[in-house]
Amino acid sequence: MSSDHVRRAYAARADDYVALLGSVAQMPPEDRELVAAWSRDIAGPAIDAGCGPGHWTAFLHDRGVAVEGVDLVPEFIAGARQRFPGVPFRVAHLDDLPAQDGALSAVLSWYSVIHTAPAHVPAHLAEFARRLGPGGSLLIGFCDGEALAPFEHAVVTAYYWPVDAMRRELTAAGFEVIETHTRTDPGRRPHAAVVARRLSL
Repeated sequence: MSSDHVRRAYAARADDYVALLGSVAQMPPEDRELVAAWSRDIAGPAIDAGCGPGHWTAFLHDRGVAVEGVDLVPEFIAGARQRFPGVPFRVAHLDDLPAQDGALSAVLSWYSVIHTAPAHVPAHLAEFARRLGPGGSLLIGFCDGEALAPFEHAVVTAYYWPVDAMRRELTAAGFEVIETHTRTDPGRRPHAAVVARRLSL
């Protein structure tokens, strides 16, 4: 799935997506608790990579994190700037985050790689690792599945990732997996989240 195809698909549905999923209040309480707990140890600059409507960026910003939201969909960024004034956002690609190598303390990648063709996900993880300093933290959320397989998402094709497969990719990219979380909420797809630490270079 090319990034241009994903960008066009989300641009066409941006308003609908914001209305349905553009508020932290609409997110499961377990997700809010996990992101809040993870944010407590962030001691430097952070990026919300693939921030979409910007609600998680604002959530982190309100907790004192020096965070910037980035997304490849200009419509999301324009809307986020209007809804969350004072929170920095910019258009950027997951393969080219706006930070110097090793400058970040944390990266949030909340469902931002689910539309990426599996063969290209290692490039995203390598970019996260490159921009994080040693000991920097990554929190990645994705759709859990028994096999690495595509499914028909409401916007554009996405992929299920087994936790063990994501763990292997994170390890190969230079991360140490710290903790994993999985659950299936009623009426929702199986969810997984992994906290990983950037190993020393």
